[in-house]
Amino acid sequence: MDIHEIDIAEARRRVDAGAPLFDVREQGEWDEVHAPQATLVPMSELVARWQEIDGGDQPAMVICHSGGRSARVVAALEQSGVPAVSVAGGMTAWEQSGAEVVRAGGPASAGSAAESEPRHEH
Repeated sequence: MDIHEIDIAEARRRVDAGAPLFDVREQGEWDEVHAPQATLVPMSELVARWQEIDGGDQPAMVICHSGGRSARVVAALEQSGVPAVSVAGGMTAWEQSGAEVVRAGGPASAGSAAESEPRHEH
């Protein structure tokens, strides 16, 4: 069976147009870094939650770390009658493309540490 795959540029175009993006990594990976537009549906919960994945009028976009898990999830969704595509290169390629991401701690944590520095200066 051919796995349908789209590149990062196409995935970003679709997300910018309002298409949903489903991240199938686990919670810890999501907490570390994720696309702000994505919805987390961990692969480990797919059996219970696959019906939440819906791309609307386009195939659902599925992303993981580098593309392996999303390809397996897309195959399972397609077998269940849910049109889906895997985002080639996963979050690694997403981040390298310059797309917006949310990181653990975010800028607020770094800012808080920087703000406390001047207090020690005289």
